Amino acid sequence: MRRVVVIGIGTGNPQHMTVQAIDALNRLDAVFIPRKGESKADLAELRREICRRFISNSATRLVEFDLPARDPHEPTYGKRVTDWHEGIADIYCNLLSNEGEDAVIGLLVWGDPALYDSTLRILDNAAAKFDFPFETKVIPGITSVQALAASHAIPLNDIGAPFVVTTGRRLREGGFPVGVDTALVMLDGECSFTTLKDATHYDIWWGAYLGMENEITLAGPLDRMTSAIVTKRQQARARHGWIMDIYLLRRHRAPRVPEAQRMP
Repeated sequence: MRRVVVIGIGTGNPQHMTVQAIDALNRLDAVFIPRKGESKADLAELRREICRRFISNSATRLVEFDLPARDPHEPTYGKRVTDWHEGIADIYCNLLSNEGEDAVIGLLVWGDPALYDSTLRILDNAAAKFDFPFETKVIPGITSVQALAASHAIPLNDIGAPFVVTTGRRLREGGFPVGVDTALVMLDGECSFTTLKDATHYDIWWGAYLGMENEITLAGPLDRMTSAIVTKRQQARARHGWIMDIYLLRRHRAPRVPEAQRMP
């Protein structure tokens, strides 16, 4: 039976690779490497660099393929993503059909396969379509959540307190999560922290390209940092053609008094 090994590779630093991940790499017959176009060519190159650095098994092959793009003309977000996933699942089926019945195939996933990544769902779709069964194994990786906390040298939670991991879309549509003081926001291409009603109630820790050579981090009171983060993000995206970022918002238990209102 074919086996697909989904390997978390961290957030951009090859040193994020765990011993377990390196061991799994060297047991593969092939690694499937997605290409996302010229503007994101360095994402594929990082995967190649990981393979060059850590694979000592000369029999392991690199099989590259082009990922389809989401349909920009589909107005419904859910259907746009579902159709995109179906297209990727079809590609996986075609690629797997070219491998032997006992082949072990690797997919290198940014961060960790369990956190805001759709590879496992897409493989479930592929399994339902594929003429032959395959099994899936997961190797966990360092997430951008961990990398953000490490870069800023901060704990994710207050003592005994919960925190929420959410998305930019949820923050825009529903505001800051109820019942918690700390929220980690992922998949936010629109700087949704700018939609919060009273920025003086929050601090922010932001990071982009975490773990990579061009890592950027900014932190401070949200009302003072909003403009700087928006500007830095726009500049970085224009320079590199893409951006991956994440941020932590922490609400003050008592609203901070603006400096202009403080007693001398």
